[in-house]
Amino acid sequence: MKPIVQISLDLTNIDEAISTARMALRAGVDWLEAGTPLILAEGLHGVRALRKEFPGVPIVADLKTMDGGYLEAEMMAKAGATHVVVMARAHAETIKCVVQAGKDFNCKVMGDNLGCEDMVTAAKMLEDLGCDYVIHHIGYDERRGIAAAGHRMPSPLDQLKEVVDAVNIPVQAVGGLSIEQAIACPSYGAPLVVLGAPLTIDADAFKTSSGDLESSLRLICNAVHSQTVAARQ
Repeated sequence: MKPIVQISLDLTNIDEAISTARMALRAGVDWLEAGTPLILAEGLHGVRALRKEFPGVPIVADLKTMDGGYLEAEMMAKAGATHVVVMARAHAETIKCVVQAGKDFNCKVMGDNLGCEDMVTAAKMLEDLGCDYVIHHIGYDERRGIAAAGHRMPSPLDQLKEVVDAVNIPVQAVGGLSIEQAIACPSYGAPLVVLGAPLTIDADAFKTSSGDLESSLRLICNAVHSQTVAARQ
């Protein structure tokens, strides 16, 4: 699988999400993500608006489903999502329901291992239950809570190679990555690179002289797309 750049539209209104998505696609982004804040604020309307505006673009609905899996996946697929997210911490039956809905409504399923005590085992379980992708995820609250207690902030890169080697489906790393770290994900064997939005471009190598966000994002996309994904061991 070639490297793919996904932009997470972690915004709270449709107009801003569409404006950011237009900019991102001009810059070379491959997939759009209706982030959890957008889904909470706008629900199915946000996904429908993205689908109407961008008819041929993959759209990930970051539902973080924990229960009622079939209905949630069905609703998002009918609204135009091509990918939905279910949590590994959900009951196995919920994951199975989301997977079945994905088959019934032609929607791919991404399993998220956030909060799991054994991230590698959780990734294997998600694959075994039929998920199409694994999201290896260190949560926002977890990262900041651990750092506030005076400990090193955890990173998805800590176990990314282990997760990649444990499964045969594509892996995505999420959670506090710098721009440079996100760009490096294909070198770990994880082809799906996620960039948050609004973007914080804090890497000097990816700042243009004008400070233009679209140009910076284009440089990032080019850097990701030029890579070869590392082989699994």
